[in-house]
Amino acid sequence: MKRDIFQAIADPTRRAILVLIAAHAMTPNALAEHFDISRQATSKHIQILNECELLEQEKDGREIYYQLKIEKMKEVDVWLEQFRKIWESRYSQLDDLLSKLKSENNEQ
Repeated sequence: MKRDIFQAIADPTRRAILVLIAAHAMTPNALAEHFDISRQATSKHIQILNECELLEQEKDGREIYYQLKIEKMKEVDVWLEQFRKIWESRYSQLDDLLSKLKSENNEQ
């Protein structure tokens, strides 16, 4: 079963892993140190992120370093865009209302 990016970001631990590896590549052991879960649980999260094609692996000797495939996050950005437009519209309406209330308050 192929997983999608939304399954990857559904879990808070996986979101935290993405934040960590967005800054710089890390080994599974280095990632595991940041969480209060077992090394095996961390590996399972890494496996899911890998299945969702969010990670790039780079071998350096016996170590494997994982880094974020930032271009893959574009799928989330595209999906969120529809909501961003709604939020902007609502904020604009709120700005208009606040301006109107402020104007009415100044007239009194």
